[in-house]
Amino acid sequence: MRTGVWLVGARGSVATTSIVGGLALRAGLAGPTGCVTELPQLRGPALPAFADLVFGGHDLATTPLCKRAEALADAGVIPWRLVAALRDELGVVEQELRPAPVGDTQADRAEAVVRDLTSFRERHELDRVVVVNVSATEPAPRPHPAHADPAALRAALDGPDEVLPVSSLYAYAAVLASCPYVDFTPSTGLRLPALAALAEEARLPYAGHDGKTGETLVKSVLAPMFAMRNLAVGSWSGVNLLGGGDGATLADPAANAAKVQSKQRVLGETLGYVPQGGTRIEYVEELGDFKTAWDLITFSGFLGTGMRMEFTWHGCDSALAAPLVLDLARLTAAAHAAGQVGPLADLGFFFKDPLGAPTHSLGEQWARLTAFARHLHDGGDGDHDNVG
Repeated sequence: MRTGVWLVGARGSVATTSIVGGLALRAGLAGPTGCVTELPQLRGPALPAFADLVFGGHDLATTPLCKRAEALADAGVIPWRLVAALRDELGVVEQELRPAPVGDTQADRAEAVVRDLTSFRERHELDRVVVVNVSATEPAPRPHPAHADPAALRAALDGPDEVLPVSSLYAYAAVLASCPYVDFTPSTGLRLPALAALAEEARLPYAGHDGKTGETLVKSVLAPMFAMRNLAVGSWSGVNLLGGGDGATLADPAANAAKVQSKQRVLGETLGYVPQGGTRIEYVEELGDFKTAWDLITFSGFLGTGMRMEFTWHGCDSALAAPLVLDLARLTAAAHAAGQVGPLADLGFFFKDPLGAPTHSLGEQWARLTAFARHLHDGGDGDHDNVG
């Protein structure tokens, strides 16, 4: 099943690492460590092979892909040997990267994206194209009447106003081009009633939001533990220090607030109450493409005995995120091939703020994901429950 992976933000760290990783897996130069879909519980015939993935994308930046890969190798994110071995392949992908669309209206820009997606699909004779948003985090948009009604949205996009945030404009274009959409960011994307209705009308699956790669991943394991042991969490405070482009973006207060909101949902929805404390995100340029999170949890046990727990997570965000991008592209392509429609709630395992998912517990999400994969490999169709 030849599958296009169209990356919005294609020259960024996560996208570049995903491309290098996908090419390395295809060439047999690296193993699939970190790729969940290569575990026995998920691997199977419904998923497109790594050799069947074809990469393209949009970006505002113009730095050549190979230069971005070299910078990531210098930073210790990817091995230099892979950059050296894959220069020709990276050059081929470079030819499939397009500048951000231009046009007088958002409708014009959406149509430009549709042309790029359609041309990419036809040029490579692809069975389908999955659009994955890995661009910078956006502030939450101001509500607009057109966000709720597909007909009003179409009319508004022909006007002079910026009705949709960029992530949602790409989501809209993906739907017009009959492409499933995955949002790996906390941006709005397809999370507007009008866009969800259009995706339903087009019979498309979609997934998101905000890839779960570090501190929130640990929270989704620990919070259920406290709940199941009936331990009362009094406070849970976290500090996240990160560099790189994501850190620079999150130095903006509005983007920072959108990210924090996504990260905090797991506690209230898992514990059944919101403990004191919060999450703070700070940009530390010196950290580059790495991030450190420190969390302090205070809790009480039997007879009110007070206790505490601390953990520190230090990781490379791009190396943690990239295999999940490949996983999501493969799973979403398989869901589309099987006739799945609407939010893929069973992919909540991958996200901080998952669409339609009934739980934030990683264990429960894993059980739903493996059942979903079995359904796909058994030849499942659109009757599978996507809404939880």
